[in-house]
Amino acid sequence: MSFLRKQESIFYKMKEDMKLTKILFLVITIGISSCTTTKTVTVTNNLDIERSFETIEISKENLGLKNSDDLSLYVIEDQNGSESIVQREDTNGDGSKDIILFQPLVKPNSSTRYTVKKIPFAELPAREIICYSRFVPERTDDYAWENDKVAFRVYGPTAQKMVENSIEGGTLSSGVDCWLKRVEYPIINKWYKKHSEKTGTYHKDTGEGLDNYHVGTSRGCGGIAAKVDSSYYISKNYTNYKIITTGPIRTQFSLEYADWDAAGNQVKESRIITLDKGNQLSKFEISLANINQISVGLTLHNNDGLITKNKKNGWISYWEHLDDSELGTAVIIPSPNHIIRFDTYLSKTNETKNQYLEIKVTNNKIVYYAGFGWKKAKNIQTNKQWEKYLNNFSLRLKSPLQVHIN
Repeated sequence: MSFLRKQESIFYKMKEDMKLTKILFLVITIGISSCTTTKTVTVTNNLDIERSFETIEISKENLGLKNSDDLSLYVIEDQNGSESIVQREDTNGDGSKDIILFQPLVKPNSSTRYTVKKIPFAELPAREIICYSRFVPERTDDYAWENDKVAFRVYGPTAQKMVENSIEGGTLSSGVDCWLKRVEYPIINKWYKKHSEKTGTYHKDTGEGLDNYHVGTSRGCGGIAAKVDSSYYISKNYTNYKIITTGPIRTQFSLEYADWDAAGNQVKESRIITLDKGNQLSKFEISLANINQISVGLTLHNNDGLITKNKKNGWISYWEHLDDSELGTAVIIPSPNHIIRFDTYLSKTNETKNQYLEIKVTNNKIVYYAGFGWKKAKNIQTNKQWEKYLNNFSLRLKSPLQVHIN
């Protein structure tokens, strides 16, 4: 073979080897990519009830991803390939999404598989913010929050000073107000705009609901108090707030309170409040100092409704007639063994008539859920349905969904 023919043969052999190397490299890369960006999540329900609207949190660590990875491009699909609604969170403030939230649907005593995978940015769907909260300067300084079922608000320091300085329009209360909505879309901005522009009032129902739930100095729906001897002591309005997140699945924020007096004892208090999609109840995580037990209350208004106390499942409920409809409010705690006592406190004024659930403060913290079901919203029509909802909620707290990641 001539020298040129020999060189040509070597060249073509090298070319074919390079093609083979490229193919092998591509196969290996795809294989690695598939292993590191696609995971199977199995969610198991050990109860005899269907589970929905329970939020699962999956972190980068759970998925075996690096700290440098970002969950912004990750989606979750069900067994049929349909994309689930998700919310991605940056929990440590480093600019990278490290938690992905979703709400599985799991039938009684069964498991459902989901797939977590990475997709191109252009394929990410836009999601409406359903779970929403914000500071409301146009109505003094309320802080309001909502999901697709319920809405609430609390009152700020300016509203407190107005009362203390005898200025009309203020509110002095650390109770929790209920906004009775009967639509699934957000109403907070719409109702406040109507109020500030004087085009209407959220105290009148024009088809979306209304605020006809009076709080005053009562505990409203889930406010707290300290009982000393036979008297109850309460904080004033919140002093500061911080929005943690809003989105299609969850809103979360924190509230700070000035130290408050309980018969000479200065109580320190701060709150983190969370409301997830599809839930009637907000989660309250309250940090406390200088107190060993606390009472969580529901206002009884005229005290002409039905009070129910369920120690086994850890809840209190009040079902009442409210104008031309009916309303159920409730407080439920995850650990019924932390209950100290139930106390129905009746005074001469409606604003201080409350049903209390007194619980232990453990490691300077208490956790409970509080919320309501309104008959006009149609998903809860009777007290019997309301109590069933609370019992099922208690079961879910005691038996969380089991999550396994492959």
